[in-house]
Amino acid sequence: MAHINLLPWREERRKEQLRQFLTMLGLSVILMILIILAVHLQYNRMISAQDARNNFLKNEITAVEKQIREIDNIAKEKKRLLARMEVIQQLQRNRPGIVHLFEEMVKVIPEGVHIKSLKQAGKSLTINGIAQSNARVSAYMRNIDGSPWLTKPQLNIIQKKGQAKKGSGRDFILRAEQLAQPKKETKK
Repeated sequence: MAHINLLPWREERRKEQLRQFLTMLGLSVILMILIILAVHLQYNRMISAQDARNNFLKNEITAVEKQIREIDNIAKEKKRLLARMEVIQQLQRNRPGIVHLFEEMVKVIPEGVHIKSLKQAGKSLTINGIAQSNARVSAYMRNIDGSPWLTKPQLNIIQKKGQAKKGSGRDFILRAEQLAQPKKETKK
């Protein structure tokens, strides 16, 4: 029998397989490094793009917040101007009020009643006067209640002026309110 030595061929084959394995391993490592590098670069590009978008949004938010502050300032200014206009309109509406007050005071005062002083605080009136009798004060209060520009008469004080004089006058203090608009006449 003849002996054939196959060892060198097998050894050569193992070396070739090892070389192919190491080459494939090296190529795989290089390919893996390239893939990792590509993924890393892609993530960096995505992060940069997102940072750019975030910066754009921050700038836009800052601009919008500035506009909101301007709008708030304009709204405050508008409220202030509207309040001022309301005060002016109120003054314009109340302008003829003093004329109506004095006209009504002359119309409602009965004979035998004299006014010493008239004080006004807002819409409230305080009338200090002298009357010949309690009946005259009552008539005065009825006239005030029937007036279209005056309402709510309340008698605070009524007292005799002198001690022993018969027929002497009575001092009185009366409160009433002035109306901004005349009362509507109610039909009975």
